[in-house]
Amino acid sequence: MDIGTCRQLFLGLLVYYSALFVSTEVSPPDGNLNIVHISAPLSCSDGFTELGYYNGSVAQTDSGSPCLKWTEFPDYVLQYPGRGLGDHSYCRNPDRESNPWCFYRQSSGAIGWAYCDCHQGSARLVGGLSKSGRLEVYLNGQWGAVCDTHWTDRDASVICRQLDLGEIGTALQHSYFGPGSGLFHYERLGCHGNENSLLECRTRKFISGDCNHGNEAGVVCVEPEGNGAPLRLVGGLEDFEGRVEVYHGGRWGTICDDQWDDIDAEVVCRHLGLGGVAKAWTWAHFGQGSGPIHLDGVQCTGNELSLEECPHGGWGRHNCDHMEDAGVSCNPYTDGVVRLVGGDSPWEGRLEVYHSGDWGTVCDDSWTDLSAQVVCRQLGFRGRAESLPISTFGEGSGLIYLDEVRCTGTEASLLDCAHTEWGRHDCSHSEDVAVRCDRGGEANEIPATAPVSGPLVRLVAGESRKEGRVEVFLNGQWGSVCDDGWNDFSAAVVCRQLGFVGVSKARSMAYFGEGQGPIHLDNVRCTGKESSLGECQADGQDAHDCRHSEDAGVICDYATEPVGDGAMAAPVCGVRPNTQRRRRRIIGGDKSLRGDWPWQVSLWLRSQSKGTHPLCGATLINSCWVVTAAHCFKRFGTDPSRYVVRLGDYHTVERDDFERSLTPERIVIHRKYHSQGWEYDIALLKLKGSDGTCVAFNPHTNAACLPALSSKKGKRPAACVITGWGITDSEYSRTLLQAWVPLLPSWKCKKRYGNRFTSRMLCAGSLSDRRRVDSCQGDSGGPLVCQDEGGRWVLTGVISWGHGCGDPTYPGVYTRVSRFLRWIEKETHSFAKV
Repeated sequence: MDIGTCRQLFLGLLVYYSALFVSTEVSPPDGNLNIVHISAPLSCSDGFTELGYYNGSVAQTDSGSPCLKWTEFPDYVLQYPGRGLGDHSYCRNPDRESNPWCFYRQSSGAIGWAYCDCHQGSARLVGGLSKSGRLEVYLNGQWGAVCDTHWTDRDASVICRQLDLGEIGTALQHSYFGPGSGLFHYERLGCHGNENSLLECRTRKFISGDCNHGNEAGVVCVEPEGNGAPLRLVGGLEDFEGRVEVYHGGRWGTICDDQWDDIDAEVVCRHLGLGGVAKAWTWAHFGQGSGPIHLDGVQCTGNELSLEECPHGGWGRHNCDHMEDAGVSCNPYTDGVVRLVGGDSPWEGRLEVYHSGDWGTVCDDSWTDLSAQVVCRQLGFRGRAESLPISTFGEGSGLIYLDEVRCTGTEASLLDCAHTEWGRHDCSHSEDVAVRCDRGGEANEIPATAPVSGPLVRLVAGESRKEGRVEVFLNGQWGSVCDDGWNDFSAAVVCRQLGFVGVSKARSMAYFGEGQGPIHLDNVRCTGKESSLGECQADGQDAHDCRHSEDAGVICDYATEPVGDGAMAAPVCGVRPNTQRRRRRIIGGDKSLRGDWPWQVSLWLRSQSKGTHPLCGATLINSCWVVTAAHCFKRFGTDPSRYVVRLGDYHTVERDDFERSLTPERIVIHRKYHSQGWEYDIALLKLKGSDGTCVAFNPHTNAACLPALSSKKGKRPAACVITGWGITDSEYSRTLLQAWVPLLPSWKCKKRYGNRFTSRMLCAGSLSDRRRVDSCQGDSGGPLVCQDEGGRWVLTGVISWGHGCGDPTYPGVYTRVSRFLRWIEKETHSFAKV
C-alpha cells in the first residue's frame, strides 16, 4: 500500500472519529440529560513546529497499537538528526509527512508503520453541571472510565487543564456523579499535576480487573476556597517531593529560595496533607521552573496552616531567577520500609529497602522463601510468598544495602532478620532479590466480582477499600442504610457481594461518618447466606425512621490482634502507630484514623458511660497515670468510683477493637486550683495496678511524652494537634476528631484575655476568619500535643478554657504542661517515664 493510499485511509478514519466528538450532550437510559464537556480533539496540527515537524505527545497508532521507541531504529535516527527522534515513543514526522506516524510491532512480531490516532486520550466529563462530572477517556474507539483507587487532585488538575476548564481540579471518588457503562480504561493516571494532557502522565496503568462498577472517578474544575493559595510539587521522582509551585493570579509560579528552610517546608507539607519529615531544597534541586516567580523571602514560623500566612516579600516581588527555585520533600519513609519495584502489580517486584534517605536493593546470598514471607507480611499480604529470579523484573541500580539476610519467617519486618551491616556486600545487581506475594484475599485491593442481582453496593469513608459506610445505588442515587437490625450477618452479605471472603464485622451509629444523600434501606434482615444485599429482606426508603447518625457500616476481612496482659517490650512515648499501609491521611479539623492518637483517653461519669459524649478528654502519660483538667471534677467531685476512663477509644458508641474501660484508683487535683478560676487547671488520675504495669500498651494505646525539663526557651514547635470528640456544626462528634492548630505568642493571648491569661497558660488556634479551629474541636482536659525535633509527640497543653467557639479573636487557652513537671514528678514518682 503506497503512502497516498495510506493517507486516504487515515483521512477516512479522521472523518469517522470526528463524528464521535460532535455532540455535547448524551441522554442516559432514564431520559435525564447529562451535560458533557468534551476536550478539543488532540488534533495533530496542534503539535507542529514552525518548520513543520510534529512534537506532540500522541504515542499510539490509529489501530490502537503502542508506538515503539525511535531508539530501536538507530539508523533512522541518524538519517534524520534534529527532528525530534530520540528515546521516546511519541509519533513524529521526520520526513515532513503531513500526518505524524510511528513504527509498531504487528501481532505476527513483524515491524510495521502506521499513522497515529490524534483522538486517542481525549477526555470528557459526564453527569455533572458546569465544570464537573464523571471522567471518561477515549481509547481505541471507546469511551471508558478511570478507577478511583489511585485518583488524586493532581490527576484531576491535569484533566481540567486538558479540557480548558481551569488549572485546579478536585478529585471525587465513589461514582459521585453516578456509575458509567462499566467499561474502565485506566486503573491509575499517576500524573504529577503539571502535565497538559493525560497522555503526558508517564505512570499511567491500564485497568487490570480489580476495579468495580460504581468506583468511577469524578472531577470538579473549580478553585477551592478558604484553603490558602493552592500548592503543588513538580519534578520529583516521588509524589511527596518536588519544586514548590504556588497558584496566584491565574498562573502557577515558583518560589525563590532566599531564606528558604525546613520550617517553610513543614508548612508546605502540612498544607498539602503530607506527613513525614519535611526538608527544604534550594538551587532548583528538582529542576528549574518557568513562568513567574511568585514569592521571595518566605519566613514561616512553622505554625502556619498555609504558605500564604507566612511573612514574605510580597507577591511578584523578588530579585531571583529560576536557578533559585525552592523545593520540598515530605518524606514519609523510615529506615526499614520495603517496596516491590518493576512488577505489574503491587504484590510482586524487585525488593528495595529504605535507609538513610535512599532506596537500595537486597543481595540474594542466603536468601530463602522464609525471608520472602517476612517481606510480604511487612507489606500486609498474608498468603504464601516466593522468591523469583531477578530477570523477572530487571536489575536495580544505585545502592545495594543488605546482604546475607537470614530470616526464620516469624519476624515482623526485614530489619528483625539477621543481615550484614548496611551497605556491606560482595554482590552486583545481577543478584538482586525479587519477590512475589500471594494476595490471599488480604491485600487492600478489590477482587474481581461475579455479577450479582440487586442494587450496586459500595463502601465509603473507610481507612481502606475493605471497610466503610455501606451505600447502595437506587433510583439514580447513592444512599445509606439505617443500622436498625444491622448485624454481622448483613455485613457478611455486603462483603461477599464486593468479593471479600474473610470474616465480616458490622458497625453502626455512623461509625464511618454520616452520609449526605437519602437513606435507602432500613431493618435489613439477612440470613448470611445471600449473595447480595438485594436478596435480603428490608424496608424501603419510605418506611424508615432514621437519621444519618444511624448509618450502617462494615469491615471486611476483619482481623484484630488480642490485647495482651503484659506491657509491650520497650515502649517509647510519643510514637504513633506505623501508617505505612494506610491509603490516606486526614489533616486539619477532621475525623482521625483509628489508633492514630494512642494516648487519647476519654473520661466518663459512670452513670452516663452508655451515652454518646464523654465528660472530658485526658492523656495517658505512662502505664499508670493520666493527665486531664482540674475543672472536669468541679461539679461531680473527686470520688474515683464515680468515673470511668476508656483507653483506645475511637467511636463513643461502638466498642472498638483495643478499647478498655477502667475505674481510676485515685484522683489528684492541683492544690492551688480554685473552682472559681482557671489557674492551675490540671489534675492526675492514677490507674489501678502496681507502678509501671497498670495497663498494657498495644497498637492503639501508648503514652504521650512529657516536655523536657529545661530552663531554656526553645523555638515554638512546628506541628501541634488537638484531639477529642468536640463540637462540629453545633453537635458533638462520635468519632475522634483531630485539628492542627498553631501556637500563638503569649503577647497575643495577653492582649485578648488581659490578666486572666498567665505564664502558666498558653493559647493556640488560628486568628484567621477562614480557619476557625480551636479547642472546641477537642474536649476539656484533652491533649494539645506538639511534635519535637526527633519526631515524637509531646503533651504541651491541656485544653482548659476560652471564649466562644471558633472565634478568631479569642483563641483557645491551655494549661502549659511544662510549668507543672515538678508537680507531676512529685505526685507520680515516675517523671517522664513511660
